[in-house]
Amino acid sequence: MTKIDYDAIAKLSLAGELIDRTTAKSILTAPDLVLLEQLAAAYKVRYHYWSNRVRLHFLLNAQSGLCPEDCNYCSQSKISTAEIEKYPLIAQARIVQAADKAADLKAGTFCMAISGRSPSESVFNNVLDAFKAVKEKHDLKICACLGLLNESQTQRLAEVGVDRVNHNLNTSENHHENICSTHTFRDRVATIKNVQKAGITTCSGGILGMNETDEDIIDLAYSLRELDVTSVPVNFLIPIAGTPLSDVNQLNPRRCLRILSLFRFILPKQEIRIAGGREVHLRSLQVMGLYPANSIFVGDYLTTTGQSEDADLAMIRDGGFVLENPDGSILNVEDNIILTR
Repeated sequence: MTKIDYDAIAKLSLAGELIDRTTAKSILTAPDLVLLEQLAAAYKVRYHYWSNRVRLHFLLNAQSGLCPEDCNYCSQSKISTAEIEKYPLIAQARIVQAADKAADLKAGTFCMAISGRSPSESVFNNVLDAFKAVKEKHDLKICACLGLLNESQTQRLAEVGVDRVNHNLNTSENHHENICSTHTFRDRVATIKNVQKAGITTCSGGILGMNETDEDIIDLAYSLRELDVTSVPVNFLIPIAGTPLSDVNQLNPRRCLRILSLFRFILPKQEIRIAGGREVHLRSLQVMGLYPANSIFVGDYLTTTGQSEDADLAMIRDGGFVLENPDGSILNVEDNIILTR
């Protein structure tokens, strides 16, 4: 087997060059023996853009279940029989309380998601009012995850100060029809482009471990690069009972680390976030994921729980990383001293 020069891959990535498909596939199929070489090279790229800083994001599921879509991975979809809480949009006061917790945890971004294909006009108006209330109280970046959005909706989000909109591609265009039939890959791309037209930064990533091939993983990363998205959440499938993918388990910690490294090489300057499934699939190697990635969710996910905030902070501290505060200053979690850049 030809030895791969990971330092050369890092230099290519830092130069802004796209690594070719053969090289990308070799990263995903490399033996465990060279995993540390991969991570060291990915960290060179990550460090160039992000130093040893880690961004925290806090996620609120403000409307749960009741979704007419048939996404096979999702416990909130119409075809899911998963035992989850189902509720309409929660009251504005509860949304602001969640933002209070995000601020207390030093999360730089308050992410709010609602289930459904696209918000109704009444729900959308309530969401806009809630975002305005959060902005009035906190200096938090707001990321909205509201489903498919048209140009008018994204413009209205911009007008109330929403900083970012999340809409994941989820998987490759080729594999999408195996995951969802009620909307297309192009529908998702259209929403991302509408967000960009409104001048809002884009958050888009995927879910890995859904029976996709290595080629699908590479295609997804290439698509995100082509769209020039700003933030990339990398989710690892949590096989939830009651969903069509409940018996799928293709991942282990080393596979996840290879995927994260590949994403860093293809998306060198993007914020890459280890999102859902971090605790389930990286397990004892979670901290190693911060060598290619530079942000995490702190707290719980949409319908599954994360590890404790204290465990997250200990992981960051023990790995020699520091937190980036909402104002751009650095919180050294070793001694809780606020440092300036």
